[in-house]
Amino acid sequence: MSSSDIFIGEIIGTAVLILLGGGVVAAVVLKRSKAQNAGWLAITLGWGFAVLTAVYMTGSLSGAHLNPAVTVGIAIKDGDWKNVPVYFAGQLLGAMIGAALVWIAYYGQFHAHLTDPEIVGDPADKAIEGPHGGAASKAGPVLGIFSTGPEIRNVWQNLATEILGTLVLVLAVLTQGLNDSGKGLGTLGALITALVVVGIGLSLGGPTGYAINPARDLGPRIVHALLPLPNKGGSDWSYAWIPVAGPLIGGALAAGIYNIAFA
Repeated sequence: MSSSDIFIGEIIGTAVLILLGGGVVAAVVLKRSKAQNAGWLAITLGWGFAVLTAVYMTGSLSGAHLNPAVTVGIAIKDGDWKNVPVYFAGQLLGAMIGAALVWIAYYGQFHAHLTDPEIVGDPADKAIEGPHGGAASKAGPVLGIFSTGPEIRNVWQNLATEILGTLVLVLAVLTQGLNDSGKGLGTLGALITALVVVGIGLSLGGPTGYAINPARDLGPRIVHALLPLPNKGGSDWSYAWIPVAGPLIGGALAAGIYNIAFA
């Protein structure tokens, strides 16, 4: 795989991942969406299908990492870090493009949601309580469409949840392996990965919203900060390091376990 193939493949794949994954959250959350209030099961299945589509689409082009934690895990497993920056760049850019496309697809719904007094009320009342009381930051009523956030703000628990979820994901990817041609997961591998993501969402997604992917969280969070959305509130940057650090740690731990137990 050339660097250009990797870069283009990761942009396309991660953009599709976020378009479909963020899209299902928008569909469930936003007013005047036909899927409003469809619930957590719809979100977890939607993200699983998003992974399936994106991996199947771009596996032969870049290996369909679509996740810096997966890239780190594979790099540690193989001892090859040459293309890691290319993967990271494609993943972050693709995630930002995907988030912007969600905004375009749901443009009218975002406007209806964020101008509804029943939804936004007084923006000054949207403060998040910090771990020791007081306001940690002001998160907007649609931030969850773009990035994750905890139901209970506890740094060690939130970090541990992201580490554990990503460890399961990356170990599942590593143990099924890349195909012999080195061009990524096969069709069955894409399905297995998608089902693993659904399982993580259903079992470990409750506390933090299961980012399990630094690019998936950071890229859309940047887009949320940049988009001209009325009454959107803050982008909760005080929490933003957790869905980046936690998955990277989880991916590294998964690679260590693989090298000890499976290599």
